[in-house]
Amino acid sequence: MVDPIVFFIASAICLTGAFGVILARNPVHSALMLVMTLFGIAVQFVAQEAHFLAAVQVIVYAGAIVVLFLFVIMLLGVDKAQNLELSILPVQRWAALTFGAGSLAVLTAFIVNVREPVTGAESVGGIATGSENVRLLARSLFSDYVYAFELTSLLLVIAVIGAVVLARKPKDTEMVSSDSERSI
Repeated sequence: MVDPIVFFIASAICLTGAFGVILARNPVHSALMLVMTLFGIAVQFVAQEAHFLAAVQVIVYAGAIVVLFLFVIMLLGVDKAQNLELSILPVQRWAALTFGAGSLAVLTAFIVNVREPVTGAESVGGIATGSENVRLLARSLFSDYVYAFELTSLLLVIAVIGAVVLARKPKDTEMVSSDSERSI
């Protein structure tokens, strides 16, 4: 009886945090709502007896990644009110809509065309135990999937650089705003 209760409470926490990420006007509040969502997911991992994944969820995502987000937000000063209407390109909304629709179409095609869906049946090979599995997991991560991890880290670095470039104010705007403040 405890499992359904934990599931529904953790799901409510995840959904509340996810809506908070989207609806919060302050980026710092949005990042804190992301922490709430990640903790709810960690509780879901604990309920599934995946304690290692729950610890990784809290340490890596809620601990490191969100702290990186907060660092970039504070470094750029994006938490202050800004007029964002000045930098919108005329075709930006249509390009975003087209990209979103295309991404949704690709995701739908992947879901429809999957050949072997997860069934929930027990594995044929048995339960994974022992240090042999750790060695096999390490070999898989550092040989087969090393490029995926490196590309992910490169993507995160590019995202941070892009955030810095997009949030940086032009020098002309700074000069005009400081001159207008002095005249008042």
